Amino acid sequence: MISEQAWADAELIWDFHQMHHEPRPCSVAVGLGSHDLGVADTTVDLYQRGMAPLIVFTGATSPTTRARMPRGEAVHYRERALELGVPPEFVLVEPNARNTGENIRLTRALLEDAGRPIESVLLISKPYEERRAYATARKLWPEVEVISASTPMAFAEYVDSIGDPKLVVDMLVGALQRLQLYPHRGFMIQMPMPAPVLAAYQRLRDEGFTSRLIAVPAP
Repeated sequence: MISEQAWADAELIWDFHQMHHEPRPCSVAVGLGSHDLGVADTTVDLYQRGMAPLIVFTGATSPTTRARMPRGEAVHYRERALELGVPPEFVLVEPNARNTGENIRLTRALLEDAGRPIESVLLISKPYEERRAYATARKLWPEVEVISASTPMAFAEYVDSIGDPKLVVDMLVGALQRLQLYPHRGFMIQMPMPAPVLAAYQRLRDEGFTSRLIAVPAP
């Protein structure tokens, strides 16, 4: 059972993880692979609304997707896009990335090899990964403009879609920890973190929402 305070803290962090960008036409739409096939659906929706002339899906497999997406996240995303009517010549696949940094680096290399000039990227992720994806792209692909997007969804709706409230809160806490740690490791740009968000993170961590935290070596 999640307490009222923990739920409020999780909602605050959920909102912070989203960049609240207004989608606009970009050079390419990049869908980041994950367990969430909704990323593919949202990428296709943005493509069909004229927000990008080309789609790239990026992602291999992970322990959480290997059984559901045995051919790889990007491949399954592409298959979904074709089912939804996107012509195959407008959907490229980057099948090797195993983390967000590789998503960005390998997609950038793929587009360079294809001779596609890129000035702006519409970056589609899970809702609670928007800020992390944005910060990573700004570090690793600094010359392009990055517009973040995800499936429009309230926190409670996302919890219902996953069916495991504690797991969702754990994921929110883990994603926020990475926003604090990864800039110092050169993985992403530093982004300001409001004091209320940091306090909410600390309360949830202290309450035991820790399964998605990474180990930090002692100083």
